[in-house]
Amino acid sequence: MLAVLLIAVDATVLSLATPFISRDLAPTGTQLLWIGDVYSFVLAGLLVTMGSLGDRIGRKRLLLIGATGFGAASALIAYAPTAEVLIAARALLGVAGATLMPSTLALIRNIFTDPRERSTAIGIWAASASAGAAFGPLVGGFLLEHFWWGSVFLINVPVMAVLVPVGHRLLPESRDPAPGPWDPASVLLSLTGMIGTVYAIKEVAAHGPRPAAAVAAVLGLGALTLFARRQLRLPHPLIDVRLFRHKIFAGVIGANLVSVLGLAGLVYFLSQYFQLVAGYSPLRAGLAELPATVAATVSGVLAGALVRRTSMRAALAGGIGLTGLAMAVLTVLRPDTGYPLLGAALFVLGAGVGIAFTLASDVVLSSVPKEQAGAASAVSETAYELGMALGIATIGSIVAGVYRTMTVPAGVPGGVRESLAAAVDTASGLPAGPAGELLVAARESFTSGLAVASGIGAVLLLAAAGAVWVVFRDHP
Repeated sequence: MLAVLLIAVDATVLSLATPFISRDLAPTGTQLLWIGDVYSFVLAGLLVTMGSLGDRIGRKRLLLIGATGFGAASALIAYAPTAEVLIAARALLGVAGATLMPSTLALIRNIFTDPRERSTAIGIWAASASAGAAFGPLVGGFLLEHFWWGSVFLINVPVMAVLVPVGHRLLPESRDPAPGPWDPASVLLSLTGMIGTVYAIKEVAAHGPRPAAAVAAVLGLGALTLFARRQLRLPHPLIDVRLFRHKIFAGVIGANLVSVLGLAGLVYFLSQYFQLVAGYSPLRAGLAELPATVAATVSGVLAGALVRRTSMRAALAGGIGLTGLAMAVLTVLRPDTGYPLLGAALFVLGAGVGIAFTLASDVVLSSVPKEQAGAASAVSETAYELGMALGIATIGSIVAGVYRTMTVPAGVPGGVRESLAAAVDTASGLPAGPAGELLVAARESFTSGLAVASGIGAVLLLAAAGAVWVVFRDHP
């Protein structure tokens, strides 16, 4: 649970620290997006590899190695002197993070063999992620009010200092007893395919069709095709792609990806909304997001009981649908929107996410033999992280695209269109009149972008809920 808690804390504090990073390191709009999504890109590219590696060398061993690396990379991020160094350090964090999530789920799959106990354990696992998401903004907000932005990433170091020695003593080791030889070609194809495909989508979303994006798309999709064909031929594949012939497995993976895609970009920019539009302090912004994480924590633990009283079909589709409805409410977002509406929408959103994420993980793990738990967990996490990366890239680019359409007051440099943080920083050095005009225009444009992104996210989530309802039609 400490590993899951750590990853969730790290994800939430980045969004809180973004305005401070923008002020101190002055990244461009593109660099700011890379700071947010390079971690997910690298993570998505390596998850299948690391999940399969854990099945071979031992999930406990991989977890402890990755935890040590995660703490070291976090310290490097905290003291990054430039945006370029910060992006590189976030990439290293992605390498370490890729070892953690599939290891935790695979260990749960092997420790808890009873289905009911496993469902409860996965619910607690998901609740720990939600608790980390709640803990991160509170501690991160306090640190940002008293120290520099890098202090929020040092939260990871003491957690790792506990996790590694305690995990070494208490965790049972587990691995595939007959994993077969390691295939470096499959590793290379998986990494190239995932990063190339995600990079192409990001570039098209941010800048439109360009030659570099086309090359990356061809390279990425070609590598993934070769990867899948190679796995079918190997006697001991990195991941058994035949699992995707199982419509339940494939349907849950697809719904998970689309759901997270619609949600991630919005959540990433909400912290900026609370701080730069509503004028909240970092700590107050963290408290404002608390309803979502509290609801996700509680609903994750109760998800198993909900399935037993209804059905997997109703519970999973209902959880995704709840999230979509909450995002639909956020399409009315304006700079002067009152917090009661936002708080209620965030609570419903969190409840839906907690149910959907817990049940999707349970279905994926239940679909495979325990010897393949690491690889199957990695596929589930790859869909989640790919959705996160694509959400920040596509939904974030929509927010940025709408924001850039704002009318800049006369005499104000055009660079304020780079980001809302740049506009707020520029306004602090202008006379009262032009500064007020700039802030009104910037906040209106940013909020309009968030409303549009919420609408797109709502459509994606409701479509995913419908797809799950159809796929689980014959599921008991």
